[in-house]
Amino acid sequence: MAKGKGKNNRGNPNPQLGFEAELFKAADKLRGNMEPSDYKHVALGLIFLKYISDAFEARHAELLAEDPQAAEDRDEYLADNVFWVPKDARWSHLKANAKRPEIGTLIDDAMRAIEKDNESLKGVLPKDYARPALNKVMLGELIDLISGIALNEGGDTSRDVLGRVYEYFLSQFAGAEGKRGGEFYTPRSVVRVLVEMLEPYSGRVYDPCCGSGGMFVQSEKFVLEHGGRLGDIAIYGQESNYTTWRLAKMNLAVRGIDADIRWNNEGSFHKDELRDLRFDFILANPPFNISDWGGERLREDPRWQFGVPPVGNANYAWLQHIYWHLAPFGTAGVVLANGSMSSNQSGEGDIRRAMVEADAVDCMVALPGQLFYSTQIPACLWFLARDKSNGHAGKAHLRDRRGEVLFIDARNLGTLVDRTRRELTDADIQKIANTYHAWRGEKAAGQYEDIPGFCKAATLEEIRRHGHVLTPGRYVGAEAAEDDGEPFEEKMQRLSAQWREQQREAARLDAVIEANLRGLGYGG
Repeated sequence: MAKGKGKNNRGNPNPQLGFEAELFKAADKLRGNMEPSDYKHVALGLIFLKYISDAFEARHAELLAEDPQAAEDRDEYLADNVFWVPKDARWSHLKANAKRPEIGTLIDDAMRAIEKDNESLKGVLPKDYARPALNKVMLGELIDLISGIALNEGGDTSRDVLGRVYEYFLSQFAGAEGKRGGEFYTPRSVVRVLVEMLEPYSGRVYDPCCGSGGMFVQSEKFVLEHGGRLGDIAIYGQESNYTTWRLAKMNLAVRGIDADIRWNNEGSFHKDELRDLRFDFILANPPFNISDWGGERLREDPRWQFGVPPVGNANYAWLQHIYWHLAPFGTAGVVLANGSMSSNQSGEGDIRRAMVEADAVDCMVALPGQLFYSTQIPACLWFLARDKSNGHAGKAHLRDRRGEVLFIDARNLGTLVDRTRRELTDADIQKIANTYHAWRGEKAAGQYEDIPGFCKAATLEEIRRHGHVLTPGRYVGAEAAEDDGEPFEEKMQRLSAQWREQQREAARLDAVIEANLRGLGYGG
């Protein structure tokens, strides 16, 4: 990733990064010996506090100019989707007291006051800044550092800047935490592939294991970048880890995204909070190959339309849970381990065959390795569709794709950003997404063509011949050799003559070496 401003960013997956990286380096230096998993909540909580305080102060100044009495009316702020921030919880108050030894208590009091006055933040904000183990000098320095975030970096608003900082810090903490980091963060380039392929312009968007909310942030960005409005999509999610749920609530609030994110520690399989809702778009990165998902208690569940998933692996439970929640013309993108494409253990092959034969699978994408913070297990993307025909008015631009599945082998794409991790560039993401759009028949994407080694539109008959294995490498074939314009017969004659000449030269050199050795008394 870019480490500072002014660097040549050609081919860089994240060309905007600069001040976020510098800010994180400075914040990380303050961390000292504190574990990233603990420090994450300290830093992100303060960034969130700065965001809601800035938003409040901006609106407060506007109201003071219009009607000083209205400036103290809490409802005026709520009507504009701005959190009410009591006087002693405002960033200016904390900044003024940053060097005092009781700064931890002041931050905790601020967090409690904000939760008390904003129902949607109840139980969300971290409130353990006063704990003795937390270095108060470091806290004061962190407040000073965050105070220096430029509110108009590149002409962006405070919300945009702090949202970018929050997202970047999440990604860096995920990298520092390794395997545990993957539980709350899906790499941005992977999320962007899902979003660019599914194009969630409007409707309901759902993630049954939403982590820190990255799928939703990218979906909202997509809508705005394509001329839509924040209200064009309604966001729903569920998360079983309470700490991660809190990160998601703050992440979405920093972005000004209104969402219905549910938490319960039983999870989406055992307590499906949104059981009766159906969604236009589902984006998910479930934990890979989970063996202790409690499947033995769900043998008769109606969600298992294609077969009962094995107790020892939740992959096909996730796929069927997601398919169950699709609206009549809904589409889904799911990140899973590569084994899901070919496994025949415990009836998984039978479930996969039933899904293919029911035309539930729209597209399969094999991803490059080293994309994830949490695992070196190779991953793939499953794209599911409730209806692959052209019968829906809202999707009238799509062609009838029944009886076909698109396979994309993207394993050779991506750029190494450090020794252990790879990212997909903007060009990579567009190549994958445009291939899918062209195959679906979207006029703006151009004409679809199979590309040896990269993509293939396969019929059900071809998939049956492969035993319903869905690994793209089986279908796309080898990459075509580059045509240099030389006819095959002429090339073979030229190469054969070249080879014979090299053989003669090798024999001559052998004879010279042999004669020299004999002259030195080493000959046979």
